Amino acid sequence: MPQISQKGHSMPESPIRKLVPFAEAATKAGKNVFYLNIGQPDIHSPQSAIDAVKNANLDVIAYSHSAGNESYRKGLAGYYKSVGIDISYENILVTTGGSEALVFGFMSCLDEGDEVIIPEPFYANYNGFATLSGVNVVPVTAKIEDGFALPPVSEIEKIITPKTKAILICNPGNPTGYLYTQEELEVISALVKKHDLFLFADEVYREFVYENKKHVSVMNLEDIEDNVVLVDSVSKRYSMCGARIGALVSRNHEVIATALKFAQARLSPPTLAQIAAEGALNTPQAYFDDVKQEYVERRDLLVDGLNEIPGVVCPKPSGAFYCVAELPVMDAERFCQWMLDSFDLDGDTVMMAPAAGFYTDPEHGKRQVRIAYVLEKEHLQKAIECIAAGLKEYPGKLPNA
Repeated sequence: MPQISQKGHSMPESPIRKLVPFAEAATKAGKNVFYLNIGQPDIHSPQSAIDAVKNANLDVIAYSHSAGNESYRKGLAGYYKSVGIDISYENILVTTGGSEALVFGFMSCLDEGDEVIIPEPFYANYNGFATLSGVNVVPVTAKIEDGFALPPVSEIEKIITPKTKAILICNPGNPTGYLYTQEELEVISALVKKHDLFLFADEVYREFVYENKKHVSVMNLEDIEDNVVLVDSVSKRYSMCGARIGALVSRNHEVIATALKFAQARLSPPTLAQIAAEGALNTPQAYFDDVKQEYVERRDLLVDGLNEIPGVVCPKPSGAFYCVAELPVMDAERFCQWMLDSFDLDGDTVMMAPAAGFYTDPEHGKRQVRIAYVLEKEHLQKAIECIAAGLKEYPGKLPNA
């Protein structure tokens, strides 16, 4: 029998989706499952995006340019200018989601066996993208007791080796919702300049920053213009996860030219989805104002509710729509599975993402879960009540919890 490749064996499964069979079984058993495991907002996509597809007068759904439609790239350049990023459309490559943007970035900038430093906990699929690209992830651990702030520069610098070629950040962060300050970004910038590294930044949650705090883009850091590679996406900004349209942005022309070769090999990003994404550029500011206010209310309801449960610790995030909570249990993954296959509160239960998969060493997140506040407030309130009741009954609690 032919053997599966070593890369196939080493490709990690998604911790966000690994409990799906248990959720499906719970549904078949008649339970109502509140899905808080995945960042799929219930917010409506902008009408301008829907209308753009409906009104597209196409006889043929043809290939686009491998870099993406020029009209869309020019529109994106206008969007970036509106958020304070001055960039030419020629420095933008449209990709099939932010995922492809990061894979193209890794493959363009790093060789097999090179290392990328990532503050953890980090978006679990970064591990998969690194495996695809033959890149090794080296974590620097942010701690829940510090609210997941950037670790001291000394902790980062001591893990830099001759194989280190890049640092990757997500800002605001998935899974923690942490927002990097100007000072933290300047610390990272100084390291990037000192060691001549690439700086990858996933900024797909740029629009969702709270308490009148300001999002600072890596594109505006000084003296490292050729080092910076921005990863972006329409998925969260416009609640268009299924469109699969992202972007790779860099002032380094060699990076863009190299990534374009990979883009040519996959032919083109989705044509209809680009039409939707270009239409979404006409979304009025009122849409974002309303969505942002909704997320603030959901965040406050969820995080405050979780912190009222005995033994639960959950820092309040400043951005995105996720939080990481530490639970008074021995093993959060077992608790999440138990909630699906052995528990319900008046027919309701909750699906969460065990946070161990967001760390390189699963022990760091063994008692933690990531929760996405992507459901309406009434459902979030019921989910909090389910979690509280479940923790009371769960047989695997910490001693004295």
